Amino acid sequence: MKIALAQLNYHVGNFPDNSARIIAAILKAKVDGADLVVFSELSVCGYYPNDLLERLEFIREALASIEKIAESCIGIAALVGGPSINPSPKGKMLFNSAFFLQDGAIKSIHSKTLLPTYDVFDEYRHFESNMEFNLIELNGCKIAVTICEDLWYNQKVMSTFSRENLYATSPIEEYCRQNPDLMINLSASPFSYHQERWRKDILIENAVKYKIPIIYVNQVGAQTELVFDGGSVMVDKNGKMVKELAYFSEDFAIVDTLDKELYEIQPATETSEKIYQALVMGISDYFRKSGFRKATLGLSGGIDSALTLVLAVKALGAGNVNVLLMPSQYSSDHSINDAVALADRLGVKYETLPIHEITLAFERTLAETFRNLPSDLTEENIQARVRGTLLMAFSNKFGHILLNTSNKSEAAVGYGTLYGDMNGGLSVLGDLYKTEVYQLSRFINKYEEIIPENSILKPPSAELRPGQKDSDSLPEYELLDAILFQYIDQMRSVQDLILDGFDETIVRKVVALVNRNEYKRFQAPPTLRISSKAFGFGRKMPIVARYPL
Repeated sequence: MKIALAQLNYHVGNFPDNSARIIAAILKAKVDGADLVVFSELSVCGYYPNDLLERLEFIREALASIEKIAESCIGIAALVGGPSINPSPKGKMLFNSAFFLQDGAIKSIHSKTLLPTYDVFDEYRHFESNMEFNLIELNGCKIAVTICEDLWYNQKVMSTFSRENLYATSPIEEYCRQNPDLMINLSASPFSYHQERWRKDILIENAVKYKIPIIYVNQVGAQTELVFDGGSVMVDKNGKMVKELAYFSEDFAIVDTLDKELYEIQPATETSEKIYQALVMGISDYFRKSGFRKATLGLSGGIDSALTLVLAVKALGAGNVNVLLMPSQYSSDHSINDAVALADRLGVKYETLPIHEITLAFERTLAETFRNLPSDLTEENIQARVRGTLLMAFSNKFGHILLNTSNKSEAAVGYGTLYGDMNGGLSVLGDLYKTEVYQLSRFINKYEEIIPENSILKPPSAELRPGQKDSDSLPEYELLDAILFQYIDQMRSVQDLILDGFDETIVRKVVALVNRNEYKRFQAPPTLRISSKAFGFGRKMPIVARYPL
């Protein structure tokens, strides 16, 4: 049987566009001789609609779109993802479902059993868990239809608690009792830099364990924080990848379940390249899907703003990015020169707006109120807020989105100023630790110097006072990031870190900073997620809490 894998980029709530993409792929698959075309999870409405799923008109439009799509399924069948209504008076109103379309109608509905409620997922908020395991029969082939998490029953649980499995039910085992010939999985699996390997391990493990070929169709594209990398694949019953689609772009392919000779997989890429592609796609889709075209950011001559600018230009084009240089009396000549050199190299328009006189005006206004009080962090923050105000004024006047340039290390320990350098509509580097910022910058400069070498080599500094360096108040980034990764991403305890050999005083200081600055992160812009534990809705911590260290 010939099955088409349609890996598409959907837009949440944009039913006309999503439906048009799906129908076009169905017609292409039909012309190419496919018997069945498979789309990704919640494809008709986009993943993830969040509380739009609580609106009846949204559900009605989703169902109407699926019925319209079904009209195109004459001489070909399709599996399309969307919400379906739970007919039982008990439980949640909806199922997360795959609709089997054939002969111009909805023939059957197959729903998701395992509903993730960890990390960025909150599906049990809206969906009821499926308890019916019915196969599809098409052209003499018995097909089990699963949805994303249904394949992840055997996943390793990231927890300090000892748990063998996250779920009590295995949908695969339920289906395999009926001896299906093929398993199809509609997925919306967000990107993280380890996800590709984990995903392939799960697919191969299940194919080998249950001796069944698996077709996996993933979404591609970005939806605010989440980036979907595609990589749809067919794995044979021996765990060998038969066909693998592209990463970070739409793709389409037809596989023949009887063809034993076709083995086409994507070339391996290094982690930095995957992160680069994810961030570029994240920026591009954020602007395109929100209806904006142009971006602005503050270019300081430092590594973070330099990297952000390179990514923005790649995503949007040099003509759609404008930058502001906002030197103070503490800005070094080499910082200004590095910023100008990068803007010129990329062909980006820039303007220089010195902030010294504006800062002095603030200080004069506050002089009587602050009389007899020493200068401290307050005055440094005024500089950051002046810059933030200028950037917001510029973006407002010209209809731009301000890109935030802070990194994950700074966000973790609160090394940023609310309503200043934390301003922005999108945080580009907010899920990259500082050491990862350097790694990605080195990757970009691998074949030619794009980011000025001085921006990479010089000691990091906010340049808010004479001779200031980040290491004045923080451990060196190699040490800081090692502690942050273990505490945040690996969820290890203070005692664990001390037993690993980290200095107790430094560990307790860093962890205290992380916990103390939750209120700042709560007010930060949405962050493009490239790890398995990004700040934002994937890491939910109380703002007001007292937890002993």
